[in-house]
Amino acid sequence: MGTNGSTVLEPLRQGLPPIDPGAVSTSASCALPARYEAVRGARKFTSRTLDEWELTSRFDDVALVVSELVTNALRHAVPDGAGPDDPQGPPVRLHLMRWASRLVCAVRDPSRVSPEARGGEEDFSAESGRGLFLVESFSDSWGWHPLAGTLQGKVVWALFRVGPEE
Repeated sequence: MGTNGSTVLEPLRQGLPPIDPGAVSTSASCALPARYEAVRGARKFTSRTLDEWELTSRFDDVALVVSELVTNALRHAVPDGAGPDDPQGPPVRLHLMRWASRLVCAVRDPSRVSPEARGGEEDFSAESGRGLFLVESFSDSWGWHPLAGTLQGKVVWALFRVGPEE
């Protein structure tokens, strides 16, 4: 899972409904540069990973959610001038985790500011601010938690129910 993968995601695992550890199939992660082209890279990584996990039927929903989570991280959480040489490591990291009946997409970023979905009165046709509304609409659940220890920032995650036949 990469450096600090288990440490970063432990609060996520604790926040999910009980999952049989024996049911964990696999996980994958990738570092993303602090540029908007990273969204395309995240979609390609997601496509390859879902293909390997035989979950291509879920690609459209999962890729939309990954795109929104990565875009939000780049737009709202990456400090100006952050780059791959930052001592904290790459500013944004995408984690995909697969259990027998669940898939979790988690995006780590350096900000501790809470993500907020827009309320019902807001203009959903606006280009900005609808990302978490889409995440909520296309995933089964989502949430976030601050990172602990030496890592700064937070992880925003989305859960998808999947079956072995998906």
